Amino acid sequence: MERGLLSFEAVTLAYILVTSVMIVLGWGSLPSPISMFVFRIVILSIMALMYFVYRQYPCRFTILLRISPLFLALIWWYPETYTFCSQFDYQDHIFAEIDYRIFGFQPSLVFDQALGSTFWYEFFNMGYYSYYYLMIAMVLYYFFAKYEDMQRATFVFFASFFLFYLVFDFLPVAGPQYYYCANGTDIASQAVFPEMHDYFRFHREILPLEVRGFFSKMVLAAQETGENPTAAFPSSHVGMTTVTMLLAWQSGSKRLFWILFPFAVILLFATVYVKAHYAIDSVAGLAAGALFFSITNQLYKVVRKPWHLKP
Repeated sequence: MERGLLSFEAVTLAYILVTSVMIVLGWGSLPSPISMFVFRIVILSIMALMYFVYRQYPCRFTILLRISPLFLALIWWYPETYTFCSQFDYQDHIFAEIDYRIFGFQPSLVFDQALGSTFWYEFFNMGYYSYYYLMIAMVLYYFFAKYEDMQRATFVFFASFFLFYLVFDFLPVAGPQYYYCANGTDIASQAVFPEMHDYFRFHREILPLEVRGFFSKMVLAAQETGENPTAAFPSSHVGMTTVTMLLAWQSGSKRLFWILFPFAVILLFATVYVKAHYAIDSVAGLAAGALFFSITNQLYKVVRKPWHLKP
């Protein structure tokens, strides 16, 4: 039986502690500090309940019960990055100008125009939405096929996610879909990139996504459910996909890696195609994902504990 916190639970608890301190320090300016604390109490209660169930029935299935709620909670932690970062001035003008200086145009505005057919539109929306399935496939592979390395993989996965979230908490970048909705797409051709200051703290209007098929409908549903002007730089879609692919490579399964690889490549370009990110965001996501993967692997060597429960 595994006693105490597992590694992925420990890093979740650390994130709760760090962000709780941030809430206390920003109590007067944050819009809903009490509800943020209530959410943390709910997560802690679920962790305690799942641990109690595991103690009664220690097996691989109840280990999965301990992982699953925290995995789903990653979706709910995301909107909080907007709550934190919207307290600062937005920096979109910097990243939009970087793209312009590199390319001479805005890739996020011309990509879908260059490949505007319904086929390409659905193709890249499929790639963007595959983000969720890539991660699920990797975690489930470790659980069923590489169980002895499950703790390390889940720790690296969760810790990398939380590192991205901490960056987003203090680096407010809304992304092209918000920036050009606020300013109009014609400013890009004029090489004018106005500063937004705290505009997105009060405005969440987004460039409309046209629904042409199943995948664009799914992306639109995801946007309507949890999208906010936050987390554009570096792209966590690209960054966490990078972490996922590195974990897939470390699993030793070439089949897993090469099955996931095409979707990861499509996703890299899709983040720009759907206007979720500036091109520089996606490039930085590759670098940040590799960096966080390295950091969290080294950190795991410090915090790891024996994995007693046998498959």
